[in-house]
Amino acid sequence: MELRDIEIFLALADELHFGRTAERLRVSQARVSQSIKQQERRIGGALFERTSRSVRLTPLGERLRDRLAAGYGEIMGGIEEAAATASGHSGNLNVGTMDTHHQEIAAVLELFRQRHPRCEVRLREVPPADPFGALRSGRIDVGILWLPVREPDLTVGPELHTEPLVLAVAADHQLAGRDRVEMEELGDYPVADLEGPIPDYVWQSHTPFVTPAGRPIRRGIAVATLEEGLTAIASGSVVSPVGSYVAASRRRRDIAFVPFTDGPVLQYAAVWRSAGETPLIRAFAQAARDVQVQRDAD
Repeated sequence: MELRDIEIFLALADELHFGRTAERLRVSQARVSQSIKQQERRIGGALFERTSRSVRLTPLGERLRDRLAAGYGEIMGGIEEAAATASGHSGNLNVGTMDTHHQEIAAVLELFRQRHPRCEVRLREVPPADPFGALRSGRIDVGILWLPVREPDLTVGPELHTEPLVLAVAADHQLAGRDRVEMEELGDYPVADLEGPIPDYVWQSHTPFVTPAGRPIRRGIAVATLEEGLTAIASGSVVSPVGSYVAASRRRRDIAFVPFTDGPVLQYAAVWRSAGETPLIRAFAQAARDVQVQRDAD
């Protein structure tokens, strides 16, 4: 029995109507009838009971349907999996985000998974002190990193989301009771520095080296992780701009988060190693673009 004949039999067993089966498979009704007759001759028994008003499976046809349906599903699943593998749209994709930012790309992840259900997406955390290390080591395939990124070996893809910065200070700090602060006031206090291989130009977009008026912003204690930074801030030894998502997820009695009137807004984009670009990475970037187009349309 040819694969096309199996498809015709299963479609007729589902539709129980020769005309609808022919339309569904885009073949002639005569082709459906001919195929069923050939199968019945080969098997030696009727698969369908036909009258002028109805089509029904015989007990023999029911048993054959049950056996063929399982096998057909395995065959087509194998073909689809092989095609997905050949096109590079199956396998694993490791996506790196900073802290809780995976929530901000949920729509992109959902669209990508819908389009590529055979690809397993794994989320990994990217430490702000070393934004490019995981990409270069191969631990992640795509990083959702704040801009700018000016690394010759990395490709910057579509922007995914933005994040305003707020000022984190100790709960008893003199700025803690304020409704707003200005970036110029960072010149009055030491700020947390970041201990790691993050380039200065990247860190400067988060915590500038000078105020808008040109006053130097003093670097205080250096920290390697977010939790180290929050501990230093709570002690009162430093203040620090932090992302608004951090502020929302790290509510603490010993730290106050004060909005800036003129603070930076971080822009996050998909970034990947140019030499390691794959069809899956391109598919992820396309999903990000499509989500952005939809948001703009809304």
